Amino acid sequence: MKIYNSLSRTKEELVPIKNGKIGMYVCGPTVYDEPHIGHARSAYIFDVIRRYLEYRDFDVRFVRNVTDVDDKIIDKAKKELGPKGQGPGVKERAVEVAKKYLAAYHEDMALLGIGKPDKEPKATEYIPKMVKFIELLIKKDCAYESGGDVYFDIKKARNYGKLSNQNLAKMETGARIAPGENKKDGLDFALWKKAKEDEPSWSSPWGGGRPGWHIECSAMSSDILGDEFDIHGGGIDLIFPHHENEIAQSEGAGKRFARYWLHNGLLTINGEKMAKSLGNFITIKDFIAKYKDPDYLKFLFLNAHYRHPVDYMEEKMDEMKAEKERFVILFAKLDKLLKEQPASQKAPQVKSKGQDKEIGDFRKRFEEAMDDDFNTPLALASLFDLVTYANKFIQDKDVPDKGELVDIEVIKRTLSELGGVFGLELSEGRERAAIGEKEILRLIGERNKARVAKDFGRADEIRKRLFDEGVILEDTKGGTEWRIRS
Repeated sequence: MKIYNSLSRTKEELVPIKNGKIGMYVCGPTVYDEPHIGHARSAYIFDVIRRYLEYRDFDVRFVRNVTDVDDKIIDKAKKELGPKGQGPGVKERAVEVAKKYLAAYHEDMALLGIGKPDKEPKATEYIPKMVKFIELLIKKDCAYESGGDVYFDIKKARNYGKLSNQNLAKMETGARIAPGENKKDGLDFALWKKAKEDEPSWSSPWGGGRPGWHIECSAMSSDILGDEFDIHGGGIDLIFPHHENEIAQSEGAGKRFARYWLHNGLLTINGEKMAKSLGNFITIKDFIAKYKDPDYLKFLFLNAHYRHPVDYMEEKMDEMKAEKERFVILFAKLDKLLKEQPASQKAPQVKSKGQDKEIGDFRKRFEEAMDDDFNTPLALASLFDLVTYANKFIQDKDVPDKGELVDIEVIKRTLSELGGVFGLELSEGRERAAIGEKEILRLIGERNKARVAKDFGRADEIRKRLFDEGVILEDTKGGTEWRIRS
């Protein structure tokens, strides 16, 4: 298995520190607003990577942090405050803001069917360990206190800029020290920020204050995964300065840190950056409310390589619906063939790896694509090719023999398992009919009578009514079949 390492800018063979085990740390949300579909892409990508590593029999320990104290959270708390002197203060409201939007994040991940991390450390839970980490950096002469703030001394970093591929001298040329900052160099970054009036703060050897953003990830990852771990992930926008600074402070503390750095491309809306001011801000809840099925969004993400940008357009959703529909239709056909056979004819239990060589070849193509830096477009193409193969295989097989039933079962199991790596529910649409099965069957019977009487206008009315209620009819040689619209 080869993965692209942002640190070396090459594909490298994945060689875990401990045989058969993977430690993976991914930068999670700063909880100050409703999660949007850009957050969904990063969360989904690393969920797929975790799922595939587990499919490949790795024991994965997946950590995703939560930043629950930050300038953005404090600013949100200030905006949500009433008139001065009324209601809770900034400290209390900042806690409320973080809790509110972390709950929203968890709700939206559940709506999308994205798995929970094994560990989800919060910044506020790790402040004592961050303080110790900063003390270690000061002891190693990599950091300094100034006016109650503590800064990392960028001059003490080894090969600073190696992740972002930037030259330190050039970066220093454009660096500036903002008013109120007490640092020596424009590139020095805050490890500890002196407390401001009525803002969240904690005690430390340098006085009351709170941690800088970068230090939390170094403290958390080393505490949970060790001083050296396998994979560190996040969006490409985090490479500089966040991940660059993580490396500087972790190495400054004598830690080897992450071996492989994985970064996902960003999401745009109709070619533009998503922003509330542009009116193109799409929350995860907005998307689910409109389309019902999160698989449409997942198909959009899967059709682009994780390292590349992806552009969201409403027009693409019809294509994604059609892609999902191909699987739903096939599964309905497979289930019908398997369920309608006499008990003596039904297929025996088969191995999940499949018995038929041709079906196994589709699995092999899927694995080869994913083994090559998680190439989801190519892996997804192998699943579509298996759908095409399956439709040809079951054509005119109204009563399959025992051997064919085994192959049908293998096809179903293969698609379900590989689709599960992508977190897809391929066997069903998420949209549900607005009427019950009894009423659906009654209307189908009425439609059949209308067709016999050649009252095609009435037959079309019933078809349209059922479609509007979330039911699709399909006329076959064996009669009229129905399924829930995906």
